[in-house]
Amino acid sequence: MGRFKAVLIILGAGLLLGAAVFRFWPAETGGQWITAVARQGDIEDLVTASGTLQPRDYVDVGTQVSGQLMKLHVDVGDTVEAGDLLAEIDPSIYLSRVEASRAQLRNQRAQLLERRAQLTLAGHQYQRQQNLMKENATTTEALQSAEANLRSIEAQIEALAAQIEQTESTLSGDEANLGYTKIYAPMSGTVVSLSARQGQTLNANQQAPIVLRIADLSVMTVQTQVSEADVGKLRLGMDVYFTTLGNRSERYYGTLRQIMPTPEVLNNVVLYNALFDVPNSERSLMTQMTAQVFFVVSAARDTVVIPANAIQRLAGSAGATPVAAGAAGSNGRPDSAAYVRVTNERGDIEERAVVTGVSNRVSVQIVSGLDAGERVIVGERRSSAPGQAEQRSGPPPRL
Repeated sequence: MGRFKAVLIILGAGLLLGAAVFRFWPAETGGQWITAVARQGDIEDLVTASGTLQPRDYVDVGTQVSGQLMKLHVDVGDTVEAGDLLAEIDPSIYLSRVEASRAQLRNQRAQLLERRAQLTLAGHQYQRQQNLMKENATTTEALQSAEANLRSIEAQIEALAAQIEQTESTLSGDEANLGYTKIYAPMSGTVVSLSARQGQTLNANQQAPIVLRIADLSVMTVQTQVSEADVGKLRLGMDVYFTTLGNRSERYYGTLRQIMPTPEVLNNVVLYNALFDVPNSERSLMTQMTAQVFFVVSAARDTVVIPANAIQRLAGSAGATPVAAGAAGSNGRPDSAAYVRVTNERGDIEERAVVTGVSNRVSVQIVSGLDAGERVIVGERRSSAPGQAEQRSGPPPRL
């Protein structure tokens, strides 16, 4: 059963290739041979894939504090500048914490002034006891008591200073949280989505809730999924273009920026993400658009092009079949181990050695050995029964 499916797949591929050849090269089927005219044109060897568009630069704007979303100042599609006010969280709780911390700080600073005054008095008393001790007018116990009182007040001042630093730190945090109740734009761009609504309660205790997304739509990134069979043909910096479903006639060009090393496996198919950027100054490209992507492996412009099944390989050369001949030059390097069969106006056939270049599944570039306008054999007409004719794609064997 598996062998039967493989045969069907091969036959289907041959039919598609033949259909493509006869579509792009009008062929004559009179007489024994099927021919096509070598044309002057362009040829590309492409890797095709599908992708989606995303803004290259964007940021999800969230809230660092919990509370009710009291006011939302923007809507989807609005253009904002960095620093613009986007939304406000109810500040009541955070404002009360700031006021409480400020009041506590004022109280502690007042206590510090009192302790410093007591320190000054304790210092005078200790100095007086020292002078009296020199004249033997006081006791040792009184001197020691004055010194202990002085050291105690000094320690209280140190402890109070530490409490003030702690309160100042708490106040800074409370003021920061109060500031976080106003959400400002971290970058210039366009509001592309809203994740929260005005009046909604946001909980930032476990993770920062996303309020909205801002994106710079002037440059878009195309994220393309390339199969493992084709990813080896890609290289950084290669040319790439794409079309969108809504406008297949317009091409957007870029260069391959990144190939992600870790693949995604979807339905047992291994796909690698390839990224490239494209300018979007006119804002015609939008987020999540589907792109039909073409990576240009090699290309030739204004050159002689013939159908791939017109090529045959010389005896002993690699790739004896027409399809293999078409793939032999896909790296863009000329390949001289090939020939075509050319017919003239009288119907005479001439074998011609040619040098091939860029090729794909449909056509081949002729670097030398053939001129535009000459007619090459691409197939043979055979009579399978009286009154019936059978067409065979591909040149006949060498004579």
